[in-house]
Amino acid sequence: MLGMSLLELMIAVLIGTILLIGLVQVFNASRAAYQLSEGMGRVQENARFAMDYLQRDLRMAGHYGCVNDQSHLQVPGALVTHFGAAPPFGLDFGTSVVGYDADGTAPGDVLELGSEATTWTPALPAAVAGLNPLPGSDIVVLRYLSSSGAPLTAMSAGGDSISVPVARWGALTQDGVANPTLFGVADCSHVDIFQGVANGSGTVTLDPSVGLIERYTVQPAGQTMLHRAESLVYYVGTGAGGGPSLFRARFNGAAYVPEELVEGVENLQLLFGQDQVVDLGAAAPSGFMAFQNPASAITNTEPHWRRVGMVEVGLLVRSPDAAASADPEEVNRKTALGVVFDPTGAADRRFRDSYETTVALRNRLYGN
Repeated sequence: MLGMSLLELMIAVLIGTILLIGLVQVFNASRAAYQLSEGMGRVQENARFAMDYLQRDLRMAGHYGCVNDQSHLQVPGALVTHFGAAPPFGLDFGTSVVGYDADGTAPGDVLELGSEATTWTPALPAAVAGLNPLPGSDIVVLRYLSSSGAPLTAMSAGGDSISVPVARWGALTQDGVANPTLFGVADCSHVDIFQGVANGSGTVTLDPSVGLIERYTVQPAGQTMLHRAESLVYYVGTGAGGGPSLFRARFNGAAYVPEELVEGVENLQLLFGQDQVVDLGAAAPSGFMAFQNPASAITNTEPHWRRVGMVEVGLLVRSPDAAASADPEEVNRKTALGVVFDPTGAADRRFRDSYETTVALRNRLYGN
């Protein structure tokens, strides 16, 4: 039998090599497309969850019963907190929303990822700094009464304990808070916020020194309601996997307890819309947000934060793993609320995208 010549063998090897290279290229292209598709999917999913959390809680800012905090604070004595003349930061329910602007992240700034400034304006209070937020991201603190409440059915002489129907107690333990310690009791004229001990059977006992709440009545039925009081901090921190995540910390009466919500949230940006009515102590808000500013441009006092009726939210979200995305060139830069993110210092091939939304603080619209 005649064998193959050396030339034929070399041609066969060449053809096989070309076919093998083609197969490898097809495999690599398919793998890259899968990684990119998976990265995009994870980013979109995480951004959707993060926005849902932020929107839900931002909308509640200022909810203090059937009348909002703006109305209560316009009437001296209508809002009372039983935490002393200078309450701890977490219990300062006189201010329902306050922001902290990461330095170097004003609209128009270019923020190089991995080289963010480690300061905020205004400066972080100790209770927030202790959460170890990652630099370069804004922070927002929210305080309000939960949307669901239970009607008062009884109040002891002296107001040191109050009772609600046992069947309605579940309204105070939603969102994973099995044993609430912060409460607000409110009607359409007043609201008192206090710490209490719940017995699990519809009764909350107060410290006798609080000396509260005798100004409330249980009639007409359903007008005086007991709510869980919320004091929350939203920030970007280091997650359990070592990467950035969106966190929510809830004040339990002694300290903020952090909870990791969504991984991959690399940066949070916030702008605050202020009502055109400057003196809300003398007039009701107009509902027209005349100014949209970062927290650094807002005077850090309660009357100025009380004017906030809208919050713009911007997120930069990255994929958990490398996703075969483009090299970090100028064309790959993302923006959120005017901040340009330069990924040069984070050349990790992760997919990144930015998302924006505007949230109306519905309890502060038109003086409701």
